[in-house]
Amino acid sequence: MKSYLLFILVIAIGCNEAKQSIPATAPTLQKEIPLEQLSEKYLPFEYSLNGPAGKFAKVQGSRITLKAEKQTDFFIEPGTPPYEFANAPLLLKAIDNTKAFTFSCKTTPTHKFKYDAGMAFIFVDEKNWLKFAFEADERMNKRLVTVKTAGYSDDNNHDAVESDFVYLKISSDTKVIGFYYSMDNEEWQLVRVFKNEYPSVIRLGIGTQSPAGEGNTSVFEEINFSDQPVKDFRLGI
Repeated sequence: MKSYLLFILVIAIGCNEAKQSIPATAPTLQKEIPLEQLSEKYLPFEYSLNGPAGKFAKVQGSRITLKAEKQTDFFIEPGTPPYEFANAPLLLKAIDNTKAFTFSCKTTPTHKFKYDAGMAFIFVDEKNWLKFAFEADERMNKRLVTVKTAGYSDDNNHDAVESDFVYLKISSDTKVIGFYYSMDNEEWQLVRVFKNEYPSVIRLGIGTQSPAGEGNTSVFEEINFSDQPVKDFRLGI
């Protein structure tokens, strides 16, 4: 009997330690908040996600600065240990995905710690999104990173650049979506192209994150929406 009780105790302690080793997941995604209720100065964006825009966004002329707190991310780990965060601040605009569109912006993140990033973003729901980030990697190289999430996230590291800023572009002809970056807003480099298999209404915009650091600030300028796709999905022009 004593041996049996000891066995049960060992199992219980082991289970408790296993539970404690699993990191806590992020809070549930907050409901979208129409920016019209806060201030017209955030236009052309209509919604904020993960908090009111007045908490994390600042506008100076045509420049928008977004501030992320620590442990903010959009990523669902496909392996182990479990990691699911969808709490980074976003500003978004509703897009008719049955029609062509192009979105571009210039972003300058602070890149204080690995994975700090400024990003262009397509948000569908809390389990489906596309992140196009100018991010610091594990060695603090500044590079383009894309994450396509459908229940779980993939993670793709692309070109590294030395500049503190980069131009990001997302374009769709309703059939495919292309991600591009540029250093001068004229010559574009293809990063990723994939099938547009998303709902008739998606939300497109900007965000910032700091998964492993103490917070991050990203500046966005030259923000532009168009109802025309790029003419060449390989060249991005």
